Amino acid sequence: MTTSVSPKRGWVARPGRWVVWAIVAFFFVNLIGLVLSVVIDSFGTRWFGTWLPEGFTTHWYGDAWREFGLSQVLFTTGTVAISVIAISVLVGVPAAYALARRSFPGKQLVMLLFVLPILIPPITYGIPLATVLYKFHIAGTMTGVVLANLVPSIPFVVLTMTPFIEQIDPKIEAAARMSGARTLSVFTRILGPLLLPGILAAAILVLVRTVGMFELTFLVAGPDSTTLVVALYNSVFGAGIRANQQVDAMATIYTASMLVLLLIALRFVNPTQLVTRVREEI
Repeated sequence: MTTSVSPKRGWVARPGRWVVWAIVAFFFVNLIGLVLSVVIDSFGTRWFGTWLPEGFTTHWYGDAWREFGLSQVLFTTGTVAISVIAISVLVGVPAAYALARRSFPGKQLVMLLFVLPILIPPITYGIPLATVLYKFHIAGTMTGVVLANLVPSIPFVVLTMTPFIEQIDPKIEAAARMSGARTLSVFTRILGPLLLPGILAAAILVLVRTVGMFELTFLVAGPDSTTLVVALYNSVFGAGIRANQQVDAMATIYTASMLVLLLIALRFVNPTQLVTRVREEI
């Protein structure tokens, strides 16, 4: 015996779906319109009361590149990001292995301490951190920017890698040790290939987070350690008078950089892999 869905029930549910889709469409239309207005203005000569600028030019990008020294800014941004990724992976992966494989008193408290820098706003611990770095004359340097960004990045790697390690059967490691493999060999030749997707996911997400981290970087950055997001802030609120098109050019460069990084992250990272699984007790 087959049952059919009542048409009335479908009509009752349909208005709700239309409302949801209308809200989503309204959000994306406004978001796309906002981004397009900035991009178009960055190429415009003058734009007053018309649908499009009176003319188009690319010299605003050249002006922004020269005034803010974007060659040095991009080099600094890349150096900081690579350094943060390398240190976070080298420290975070062994720490995640210890948390995934060992049970010890206070483990939940340690996990909570790792979660706090990610959950709470960076400015809450950024000001005390910057005070300490200035006290030891580290702030204002590349080292200070890297150290500040490591505070949320290492816990991020730990929390990302822990579920990956928990999903690997410990019997694989035990079999390798019984065959005579040393700890370093087990980690590099057995666990390394299995953990590579997780390490890649953590590295790419740390890259996106570091390039977009404004609060911590702004508090400790100096003239020679300014990243792209801080340079964008300086273009808006720094001393001097600038054309709106020049500021929009900086915003377009930053938005394009973040978009490329996000596309790379979505290409290599499956967001469902970042959901921590609770290991079943046997």
